[in-house]
Amino acid sequence: MSNTNSSTLAIPEVGSIPQHIAVIMDGNGRWARKKLLPRIAGHRRGTDSVRSLVKSAIDLGIPYVTLFAFSSENWRRPADEVSMLMQLFLTVLKKEINRLHRHNIRLRVVGDVSQFDTPLQELIRSSEQLTEKNTQLTLTIAANYGGRWDVLQAFNRLMRECPEKIEQDISESDLTPYLSMGNIPEPDLFIRTGGEKRISNFLLWQLAYTELYFTDTLWPDFDEDSLKEAILSYQSRERRFGRTSEQVSQSSWPSISAAI
Repeated sequence: MSNTNSSTLAIPEVGSIPQHIAVIMDGNGRWARKKLLPRIAGHRRGTDSVRSLVKSAIDLGIPYVTLFAFSSENWRRPADEVSMLMQLFLTVLKKEINRLHRHNIRLRVVGDVSQFDTPLQELIRSSEQLTEKNTQLTLTIAANYGGRWDVLQAFNRLMRECPEKIEQDISESDLTPYLSMGNIPEPDLFIRTGGEKRISNFLLWQLAYTELYFTDTLWPDFDEDSLKEAILSYQSRERRFGRTSEQVSQSSWPSISAAI
């Protein structure tokens, strides 16, 4: 996970580093178009930004990173681009999985992977099995994922496994374990690159109290300093979770705000 770029920003204060960052990696196609390159060149370059983000997350002590790689709506893109994205996913996973394992990184893939070709499904399963006991960082890739799909599949699984619930009121605690991300903390910080200001059906349940950060930086240009800027923005906010500022200041909960 080497990175030769030197950072010019101060390291954010350790005490209020987000524990889970979720990212929509937007702007690969526009980055390529600006450079008169095919769109797939932007997606390939975007994998370098993924490596940089993972390294920076480890350096900063962030234990969970979730990346939106392919949405359930992305099947609507031109067939040749979808095919190239699937091949890129397969190629990158083959190339990177041993590196992730050496760095004690656990890989998880969430989404309806049954729609992928068999070789990719098998590689996903073997990669998850190889890294399942790693503890340095959990890297979750959302692929063929949608937030609405996630809630629906969770509800359907709950009904299949606990049919007695059909006659009862279902609580959040009933449903949460069946969500794709039910066994890890909800994101503290959501980042979307590329200038768009939408959540785009990503982690709809989990982002309820997440701090949102939008940047015009295109994903292939998102580097260590870009991540630090996002975290510094996060640290300047007060997370109240429905309480008042006065309650937060009087609470024993640690303050999220930090001097910059």
